[in-house]
Amino acid sequence: MDKIKDALVAALGRRTLITAVAALGAGVTAGSGPAIAGGRSAGILQPGKGPIDGKHYLRSRPDEVRWGYVPSTGSAPVLRMRSGETVTVDTVSHEGILEDQGRDPVEWFRRQGVNRDSVLTDAIAIARDYDRTTRNFDVDGPHVVTGPIHVDGAAPGDVLKIEVLSALPRVPYGVISSRHGKGALPRLAGGAVPAGITEADIMPPVESDGRATGDPRRYGNVSVFTPVRTTRKGALTGVLPGAAFPLNPFMGMMGVAFTDAPGLTDPALNSIPPTLGGGNIDINLLGRGATFYLPVFAEGALFYVGDPHMAMGNGEVALTAMEGSLRATYRLTVVKRGRKGAPSVAFGYPFAETPDAWVPIGLSDPDGSLGGGQGTDLDVAMRRAVVNALDFLEHDLGMHRAIAYAYLSAAADFQVSQVVDRTVGVHAVIPKDHF
Repeated sequence: MDKIKDALVAALGRRTLITAVAALGAGVTAGSGPAIAGGRSAGILQPGKGPIDGKHYLRSRPDEVRWGYVPSTGSAPVLRMRSGETVTVDTVSHEGILEDQGRDPVEWFRRQGVNRDSVLTDAIAIARDYDRTTRNFDVDGPHVVTGPIHVDGAAPGDVLKIEVLSALPRVPYGVISSRHGKGALPRLAGGAVPAGITEADIMPPVESDGRATGDPRRYGNVSVFTPVRTTRKGALTGVLPGAAFPLNPFMGMMGVAFTDAPGLTDPALNSIPPTLGGGNIDINLLGRGATFYLPVFAEGALFYVGDPHMAMGNGEVALTAMEGSLRATYRLTVVKRGRKGAPSVAFGYPFAETPDAWVPIGLSDPDGSLGGGQGTDLDVAMRRAVVNALDFLEHDLGMHRAIAYAYLSAAADFQVSQVVDRTVGVHAVIPKDHF
């Protein structure tokens, strides 16, 4: 980690690295100033400070969030709202508070040049006070899950329509992490090497693997602090040695309760694999202006969010995106079967939409954890995405199925959503201006 920080200092200069945490606007104090369009925010968005645009507001509190697990269909909601209303949610990134980072965000971010006032107080409180479950770093999911929200009128068989109205960075920095045994180039159980690569290709390198110690702080995991810089044109970019890339804030996790598993830490509720109820879907098109549709499995739908991202490439190969806390505002609307407002596919499978495209989704094993297994075959995810795209084109747009199949082959893009969440994903991008 010291070598990575040295590389950042060499590339940016120490002054630039340290002052980058103020990059969202010179002279802006914590929580002051209006929101700026396009996913940018003003200052450090501490809980209750700054722009809160939704009719309802939900914080991430240690006694209400779930750390590493999602709600079940029997979970008590932390907020109730009517269909069609809006809610603003302050989410907390897990990066900087996890056990392998010391579970002390003030100290961890201090070592990256961030002062205490620029560390979110809700992140500090969760790291210090969370005790709803006993954390097991090697078993639990990493995500801080906020919710669930009960939406009046939602019932099994309906669709919850989730419109993303805004996604504002709460801090001007993020973290990108790679952990041993995870990501696209993992060392498998027993030291096995995945097909297609050699042991020398594994990341992080095998010689730094300290998992045998049993102490997460000695595992040799790599977390890369990534400051945010504002360009002359006002755009926000993430900065790494030798590279800068645009931010695209979006929530990696948007879901509804899917299983009736008992307790808070049943394996079927682990926050890592996405399911038919959404969850850790990790599709980078789901930012501001997107709409996400989920089939409902519980009374009230029980909507939850987490895993906030500032930027992510398709595949998310190193394990995490550029993780960073976001303040997101949603409109949540219940759509009844047989009524307009949701694609037909969405009554049985997650489906997404942007202003420019329809996004059918395929998952390799969306209920695998219920059966005790987990399938990670991208071919399966691809086939499911194709079938869901065909169903949409046939039943919603009226295309003959054989013509739709030909169209997909000629003009649609199929993209790897992510390869790191046990259940892997592929999504299609169907441009609306083709129709």
